Amino acid sequence: MIRLELDERYRELRASGRITRVELPYGGRAWLATRYDHVRTVLSDPRFSRAAAAGADIPRVTPEIQTTLRDEPVLLDMDPPEHTRIRGLVAKVFTARRVERLRPRVQRIADELLDTMLAGSAPANLVNAFTMPLPLITICELLGVPPEDQVGFRAWVEADPAVTAFGPEEIERAREMVEGYLIGLIAARRAAPRDDLLSALVAAKDREQLLTERELEVLAMTLLVGGYETAADQIGNFCYTLLSRPERYAELVAEPELLPSAIEELLRFVPLGASAGFPRMATEDVWLGDTLVRAGEVVFAQADSANRDEDVFDRPDTVDFRRDPNPHLGFLHGPHHCLGAQLARVELRVALGTLLRRLPDLRLAVPAEEVPFRSGRLTRGVYALPVVW
Repeated sequence: MIRLELDERYRELRASGRITRVELPYGGRAWLATRYDHVRTVLSDPRFSRAAAAGADIPRVTPEIQTTLRDEPVLLDMDPPEHTRIRGLVAKVFTARRVERLRPRVQRIADELLDTMLAGSAPANLVNAFTMPLPLITICELLGVPPEDQVGFRAWVEADPAVTAFGPEEIERAREMVEGYLIGLIAARRAAPRDDLLSALVAAKDREQLLTERELEVLAMTLLVGGYETAADQIGNFCYTLLSRPERYAELVAEPELLPSAIEELLRFVPLGASAGFPRMATEDVWLGDTLVRAGEVVFAQADSANRDEDVFDRPDTVDFRRDPNPHLGFLHGPHHCLGAQLARVELRVALGTLLRRLPDLRLAVPAEEVPFRSGRLTRGVYALPVVW
């Protein structure tokens, strides 16, 4: 089971000052970047290509080749200019100003979920009651998924990005269910547009010819799965981190004005990825520090390790809610910097702020080491979080 501890070997690798040659579980040898400066370079230098690595039989951490979605690559597998074209269609919606307008609705969702939880008995499972449904309802409403259709979505989207938690047939079936539903919803929005993101994307395709029909379908699925899973995991992981350190939760209860900087610190400190991230292939010979990466070789950029780089962060293994500056890579860097970063920040501030305000005595109902975590997935996440208040 992968929890939230970062392997101590990353510290040793950073101390070497070089990228490291590693043997992958499936497919041979690759390079691993663990230092902050090296990771930023791999994430931003166009000579390290995601498109060249996606779907290729290259060194990897999964048993199956990570292929594109059907016949069209997802945003994460693209390089500019294709990536820039499609990302730009959604970027207008996820600006800080536009996302801030969603805050009142996200707050209402959070309060309604908490009302329901408090009306029940204690202990309660904070994951099922709060940390999972909050981002799911938010992204569904943003896309335009009706409330009556949201219930079945959690099982579908949880199986889709799994690595070994589900069998290949179950993962494929879940993907087909999500994809089929969204294709039907696109047709419904084409017939009767509404004030939602999916209707805007349909208009971009039909009126402006800014993307193909298949790109529209894949983009909708990417936004749904990406907008739910990582946000849900982050909220749950942050809650676990605070509740397993009761003094830090109490600190934020006493000083709620620290919450914005505390979230940035948790984004730095809490590892989200369960592996070294997605591979990038060098399209030409590139010097990374004093190591030459040959064209065709694969590099993994370990952002969680970079966030603990002693040359960038003072006392990197200590949670400091007053850390400033905090140039963390919690949302990655470069062209693939998280498209939903501003929305995630709003959800995190609303979720944690609501718990701190309404449940100042919230605490774990079991010892921290007994809290179960999910396994066999690309991201780390709490499976259940029993709490009392």
